[in-house]
Amino acid sequence: MIFALDIGTRSVVGIILKEIDGRYQVEDIVIKEHEERAMLDGQIHDVLAVSNVILDIKKTLEERHGPLTRVCVAAAGRSLKTEKGKATISIKGKPLLTHEDVAYLELAAVQQAQMTLAEKSANEKSYHYYCVGYSVTRYEIDGEEIGNLIDQQGDEASVEVIATFLPRLVVESLLAALQRAHLEMEALTLEPIAALNVLIPLTMRRLNVALVDIGAGTSDIAITDLGTVIAYGMVPMAGDEITEAISDAYLLDFPLAEQAKRDLHSKETVTITDILGFETEVTREQMIATISDAIDRLADAISKEILRLNNHQSPKAVMLVGGGSLTPELPKRLAHKLHLPENRIAIRGIDAIQKLHIDREEMKHRPELVTPIGIAIAAKQTPIQYVTVHVNEQTIRLFDMKQLTIGDALLAAGIQIHKLYGKPGLACVITLNGQVITVPGTHGEPPTIIKNGELATFDTPIKSNDHIIVEKGKDGKQAVIRLLDLLESLPTKHVTINDQHYNIEPLILRNGEVVSLDVVLCDRDDIVVHMPETIEQLLKATKNDHLLKQLEPFTITLNGKQIKFPEWCGTVYRNGLECQRYTTFEDGDHITVHEQKPRTIAQIAEAKQIKLHYTMPIIFHGETFTLTKPIGIFYRNGEQLKEDGLVHHEDELQFHEQKIEPFIFQDIFQYVEVDIPHGASTTFTLLKNGEQTTFYEPLTPGDQLEIVWHKKKQL
Repeated sequence: MIFALDIGTRSVVGIILKEIDGRYQVEDIVIKEHEERAMLDGQIHDVLAVSNVILDIKKTLEERHGPLTRVCVAAAGRSLKTEKGKATISIKGKPLLTHEDVAYLELAAVQQAQMTLAEKSANEKSYHYYCVGYSVTRYEIDGEEIGNLIDQQGDEASVEVIATFLPRLVVESLLAALQRAHLEMEALTLEPIAALNVLIPLTMRRLNVALVDIGAGTSDIAITDLGTVIAYGMVPMAGDEITEAISDAYLLDFPLAEQAKRDLHSKETVTITDILGFETEVTREQMIATISDAIDRLADAISKEILRLNNHQSPKAVMLVGGGSLTPELPKRLAHKLHLPENRIAIRGIDAIQKLHIDREEMKHRPELVTPIGIAIAAKQTPIQYVTVHVNEQTIRLFDMKQLTIGDALLAAGIQIHKLYGKPGLACVITLNGQVITVPGTHGEPPTIIKNGELATFDTPIKSNDHIIVEKGKDGKQAVIRLLDLLESLPTKHVTINDQHYNIEPLILRNGEVVSLDVVLCDRDDIVVHMPETIEQLLKATKNDHLLKQLEPFTITLNGKQIKFPEWCGTVYRNGLECQRYTTFEDGDHITVHEQKPRTIAQIAEAKQIKLHYTMPIIFHGETFTLTKPIGIFYRNGEQLKEDGLVHHEDELQFHEQKIEPFIFQDIFQYVEVDIPHGASTTFTLLKNGEQTTFYEPLTPGDQLEIVWHKKKQL
């Protein structure tokens, strides 16, 4: 025998079912309504009141069938919560992703959905929800969707899931009510699954069909398509909406309005007595017209939820079960709102359940009995049981709707999955020639998971009484990198400078100081790697500064003032061709630097337009002479320099000007030698321009000078 209970908002249904050769026989049915509002929207609010109703049904059935100690029940489908979650991890520099990595990522996404769900309810914790299943909706590598993460590489991996949860409170209150009625839960199922299993078997689920269980307070909806259940939903409106409309219209107490609603299904005229004691007969058509707006509201709410769950498309057909499905004209109005033929929407009773036999004819067409019988059959065929395990010495009870794994146990224990993996080691940020380079630390290690003393993984199956220990993985180590690791290879150039060979390597500076390649770098280090590019940089790098100095402008200091002569600098040749100091060079080049030549005082004076002499042309005895007197003298370190004296780069000179004295007749004797003519006496006459003058007579340019010797007197 199978004992099953359907604990609904308005009433509790107890059923005794017997299985005979694969067929089911309904042995007994007991229905008892709650005396007070002990149930709200499928959730037990008054455990004591609900347990009293269960106990009454149990005693009634025990009188007919003997002791009952175990029962099959269902959790209300409207209690199911669905939430999306996403988890992302950095995989930069990590080896190929493994199955264990993906399992960890999926569980982290489920836990994210669990936490999101808890945040929507005040005072809730994530582990107050059982995860009864999840599906991966999307894998991504670096933001691009991909079919599978295993053996993939990239910078970032993420997974999106849609997970379904059942509040623990729903199950715990159900267990408490059964325990007070001295019953043990034999098996558990979900109400939508129960009704689906008996009315829409797997072979029919390839069809797009909606099943609506219209109870007293809520209407539960399940949609099938493509061989599976694609959506669950709930409308917080059902039979009570119609009852309240009748109560308001005819001033009836709620129980009397409920009875009047039920009479509508089987009678053409309904007799009612209002709160004032007046008795009235109302025809079926009159009452339907009176409550038409309420029927429309119910049909509108159900149709909108069906369309929302079914991607805004009408299903191929709709099945109605539950007591509220008997609402007058509801199938017709649903057909209109869903744009379906009226014969595509039908109320189904237990006579639609295959392999079921019932002797009581009046029970066969009652749609409110579909779910209770479905609970009895589904709970036996696909029971949901509890598994008790121990996680880090904490006892955890799991809702066994699928093959449970260690990951499920960790979720139920409230352990934060994303904190189990060791943290990555600190990265090292280096600046190399102005470019920022991040060197990541080592990846954190995965957690150590031990089940019953043996190593395990997230997806290792578990069974009752397993002992699980999970330890956080070790954190990764801080990045350690040598300069040699950062610079894979350095270029070398071979050049010849003034017949001497050199090997040119880059200059490496760390934070402004020269370092070698084997130095260990630190976070925030600024590395500059500089290879000489021009001939000027080359001469500096090879410590040929003396040659570089030759290429500077010829410079002297004259009377304390620095004077440069750019045209007198040295010359540089690259492979025999004259070039400039800023010319680039290549591997194998021959560089020749010609040093600066020393310059004479005369060249310097000419370049700076300094007059060294005062001159005057004079004619002496018909021959022209130029008389010269110095007007300035150059000195170097106190030593007078002649006009042909050599001056070197960076010499310090002094120039002293002299007073200019006029030329006189006797100055000509510095340029000519005067001999006394033969036969002449020693006396003479000096002539300037034909006139007699003296040795001290000042001269002017072009003067004609003569010496006239007197003849000797004859003796």
